[in-house]
This record gives sequence, C-alpha cells and structure tokens, in this order.
Amino acid sequence: MIPITFRPLDPLTDSELVHSWVTHPKAAFWLMQDASLPDIEREYMGIAASPHHDAYIGLHDGAPAVLMERYDPEHIELKGLYEAEEGDVGMHFLVAPTDTPIHGFTRAVITAVMAELFADPATRRVVVEPDVSNTAVHTLNKAVGFEIVRELQKPEKLAYLSICTRRSYEEAIR
Repeated sequence: MIPITFRPLDPLTDSELVHSWVTHPKAAFWLMQDASLPDIEREYMGIAASPHHDAYIGLHDGAPAVLMERYDPEHIELKGLYEAEEGDVGMHFLVAPTDTPIHGFTRAVITAVMAELFADPATRRVVVEPDVSNTAVHTLNKAVGFEIVRELQKPEKLAYLSICTRRSYEEAIR
C-alpha cells in the first residue's frame, strides 16, 4: 500500500507548485496549459473562499504529490447539468508530474482520494465529469467503482458523467 495523506491547499504558499503541475503537458485535461502564476493564485484563492469548493495537496512520504479538489456538484461544475442527490460530492484529482514514476501510484492516489471523500459519512456518491477522450482516467475510475451514466456537454468539453456510490467503491477495492 502506498500511503497518501491530505492537507488543505494554501493558495499563498502552494500556487507556484500547483502552477508547475497544471501547466505540465501531462495535465492537459485540466485545461490550464496557458495559465499564468497569477491565474492559478486567483483560481485557488477563489476556491479557498468558496463554501462549495475545497482544494487539497496529497502528500506521499511527506512530499506534495497530488492535487485534489472536492466540490458540491449542485453549485460547482455540474450545476443544472444533472439531477443532484443529497450526499453527492464532486471530485477532481491530478498526480504531480515526476521523473521517477512509482508502479501503481496513480491507482493508489485515486483509492486514497475516494477513501478521503467517503470518510465523511454524509458522502453518499462521488460524481465526476472527465473528458470523454481521457481513457486513462476512465480506467482508473472503473477500478474504484465508478460507472459512466451518460455523455454530458459542458462549455469546455464533452464529458462522461460518472458516479460512484459508497457501496460500489467498497466492492471495487475488496
């Protein structure tokens, strides 16, 4: 097991690091390739101020290695695009680029992200909206219990609305 822990993202001290991650070519699906450092600072200051959106840094062996966002899909990202249910939580995650990849790391990350989200007893389902062409994340999502519900046209992309219940997550990681 690869241990991952989470701490709240501090937009004042973490923006430079996050900027290097989200503008990296491997982060193309985050749609921030051309973002400047001030853009990232503004983005994460906005998230920090929002009652419906939170950002976290995931740590592996004490070092930052993951960006995770938790949001209320009734207010952020999916507002008006699907029938939200009580206990729905939206999620984004990004594994930091590295020159020394660890076998199984990304799978460990998504498992840790899901465990973190389901640690809140109020979370009944995790809802995501990855780009339809992001086949790598679809495979990871399926591995932790997500099911694709339908295609969803968002302003910035064609996505798969995918949902993972607490039960399907628990069954998937057994």
